[in-house]
Amino acid sequence: MDFSVIVSDALRSGIGPIAAIYALAAMGLNLHFGYTGLLNFGQVGFMLVGGYGLAITVSTFDGPMWLGVLGGIACAIVLALLLGLPTLRLRADYLAITTIAAGETLRLFYRSSWAEPVTGGVFGLQRFANDFYALSPIEPGTYGVWLVRFSSRDLWVMIVAWALVLVVGSLLALLIHSPWGRVIRSIREDEVAARSLGKNVYAYKMQSLVLGGVIGAVAGMMQAIQVQSVNPDNYDPAVTFFLYTLLVLGGAGRILGPVVGSILFWLVLSFLDSALRQAIDAGYISPDLISTSEVGAVRFALVGVALILLVAFRPQGVLGSRKEMVLSGR
Repeated sequence: MDFSVIVSDALRSGIGPIAAIYALAAMGLNLHFGYTGLLNFGQVGFMLVGGYGLAITVSTFDGPMWLGVLGGIACAIVLALLLGLPTLRLRADYLAITTIAAGETLRLFYRSSWAEPVTGGVFGLQRFANDFYALSPIEPGTYGVWLVRFSSRDLWVMIVAWALVLVVGSLLALLIHSPWGRVIRSIREDEVAARSLGKNVYAYKMQSLVLGGVIGAVAGMMQAIQVQSVNPDNYDPAVTFFLYTLLVLGGAGRILGPVVGSILFWLVLSFLDSALRQAIDAGYISPDLISTSEVGAVRFALVGVALILLVAFRPQGVLGSRKEMVLSGR
């Protein structure tokens, strides 16, 4: 087994574009769940409308990319309003049911034959991000250190995505420590107490849902740009649960929680994938026990076991504070 390859594969995933994109999407979910206490199980739906808003504007209607970005953001705002208006006055589980149903309904709608002239149906849309790559100042080639190397295109996406994580994280830090942030945290801890102090809990929840949804849509756009494609089946409900995994790993209610969680998640996942494949090729693991085609399922099972152990011994996550959890009753 070549451990240098295993480690480099893990590092490449841990700091690569996909880790930054998931960190960004999890930041929006962290605003919903970690700070406001909203049970959003459909964050992938915001990623879907963001990615498709960009792709449809550019590919289907031949519009400029900046208009596609605005279209994706507008779609996320509309979706948040449609989900929040009828549910945010009710118990938390109504929002959870509505959001997970909306995410799957959107996926099926966008892949339907009825929507195919606009969305591309099951085939999706491709090659709509050329304007983004044309802005890259990086010369074509491969860049990196040691075995951790990226193509110029992936490096450009990675730089922009991590820059967005930095900007969004800074803005969220300012918001969370502002009077607005103190109100949404009070809603998470005791909604009745916040309402008794004269706060419009419904309006604050709606603002949080819209803002977190827009952040998720931006992540969906970056994901679409990174692969130069949108396909409905890429927006499976499991993506939302991956995002919750990131929050559990890093610590919900922490600005850097989604970032640390995303890096750890993709680093460990890639490490296990590469290690298992090399162990099978080297004969350390019998193909009769685990075949190459089963590596994907096995690595997720191992990550699940690790997550259970983490929740058992450190439920507040890597960056969370046990003292704060006790005081807040979580």
